Amino acid sequence: MVEIEVGTGPLALADVVAVARDGARVRLTAGAEAAIAASRAHIDALAAAGEGPYGVATGFGALSTRSIPREERSRLQHSLIRSHAAGNGPLVEDEVVRAMLLLRLRTLASGHSGVRLSTARAYADLLNSGLVPLVHEYGSLGCSGDLAPLAHCALTLIGEGEVRDGGVVRPAADALAAHGLAPVTLAEKEGLALINGTDGMLGMLVLALSDLGALADLADLAAAMSVEGQLSTDRVFAEDLMALRPQVGQATSAANLRRFLAGSPIVASHRVGDGVVQDAYSLRCTPQVHGSLRDALGYAATLAERELASAIDNPSVLDDGRVESHGNFHGAPIAHVLDFLAIGVADVASISERRTDRFLDVARNRGLPPFLADDPGIDSGLMIAQYTQAGIVSTLKRLAVPASVDSIPTSALQEDHVSMGWAAARKLRTAVDGLARVLAIEVLTAARGIELRAPLRPGAATGAAIAVLRETVPGPGPDRFLAPEIEAAYRLVADGSVLAAAVQATDGDPGVRRDDVPLPVIPGSTRDLESAPKENS
Repeated sequence: MVEIEVGTGPLALADVVAVARDGARVRLTAGAEAAIAASRAHIDALAAAGEGPYGVATGFGALSTRSIPREERSRLQHSLIRSHAAGNGPLVEDEVVRAMLLLRLRTLASGHSGVRLSTARAYADLLNSGLVPLVHEYGSLGCSGDLAPLAHCALTLIGEGEVRDGGVVRPAADALAAHGLAPVTLAEKEGLALINGTDGMLGMLVLALSDLGALADLADLAAAMSVEGQLSTDRVFAEDLMALRPQVGQATSAANLRRFLAGSPIVASHRVGDGVVQDAYSLRCTPQVHGSLRDALGYAATLAERELASAIDNPSVLDDGRVESHGNFHGAPIAHVLDFLAIGVADVASISERRTDRFLDVARNRGLPPFLADDPGIDSGLMIAQYTQAGIVSTLKRLAVPASVDSIPTSALQEDHVSMGWAAARKLRTAVDGLARVLAIEVLTAARGIELRAPLRPGAATGAAIAVLRETVPGPGPDRFLAPEIEAAYRLVADGSVLAAAVQATDGDPGVRRDDVPLPVIPGSTRDLESAPKENS
């Protein structure tokens, strides 16, 4: 079993994915334990002196003017957790909750939160137990971070609320006992330290980066299949043309397109004298649109890495013993990039839908049957698959509306500007899944279009992708129940099978991602993809 060390330094993006998705265990390093103990010594000294700073000997938020006597401070911390565990609605995915737990532990390990070492160890034990606190969809405004979601996690630590234990929901107290864990009785500052962070929105950003890195490559493959199946040219992706506009993401996408189209007999068959002056924007401008998504992903990854090196809490215990309040918990930096990525996802999905639609229109598909139907008029072919794709794209456009520009004041105007980062993260998760479904329908459609070009054959990469698809989804033929085939294509896209086959066919390397290529998404260029007055404009 993989074990991730949680120390005073940053976590890697891959560490978060390993713990959240793959069940990796965690271990506090000796350095982290020393830093935790040192910061707690400062809190203990302040607590023993009687009056203390915010979070140690005061109420919270708009109630921070009240001084709390020492004998009531443990009750104060427990009351904080119980009152803030006010989430509602559907349950959040287990991988998101595990990411939150890990990221909160990382902040505790930094030595700037002032919790006891026993509490930090108990948090690590909770994560390693496999128990998953029940966290709800609604409750966080991203103001002092993700208060409500983190409070539901902390509620489990004190033996209250409910958890998922091996797929079964049960009371936290019973589950802790079954796993040999004891509830924690919180001391000064600890309740606040367990909930004051941006861990939910950051965890979802990291998971989205992992998914979108792969989907960016898959989008290039889907586009290559469309270029091939629609008898388009690959000349527009030439390296010297891309160098005229030195955008990193654009160059990467163009390189992928060249790679996936290399050696294609279909492309070679019409390279000279086919009478087409220019392809439509949705084909010709693929590297520019896909590449913009990649560039946005690169920026988002840089920001996420900075956050993974951050200690998000308030107040923070400084190395010299001062306990200072500040605003580092505000989620704006994360919220903005989450919204940025949602815009990019919507645009990549939009251009994919336009490429798909061209396959189905007999006036534009260069000799293929209407809707790629077996017997047009009796059969409808893939007509309604494009409807489904268009419906998803429309949803993604709505999800691209930024959440981070909204703010609803809370806590008697003490928290009068909030980030809405949690909401931005939740809608991005929906958008990422939608993009995978849109690309799956393009792959499904392009595969049929390519096969209808027989006896012309596809290239090695696109042919390998089609072969994987055909293991589950039959090829062209009379109409049949289409929904299961779309879902099967989606599964093959989501689990990486289609992309891995194409890459394996090009260079024998099943992993298309490389460390020296920046994580690649899209600024919000809203281009009218049907604006050209005629086909060759």
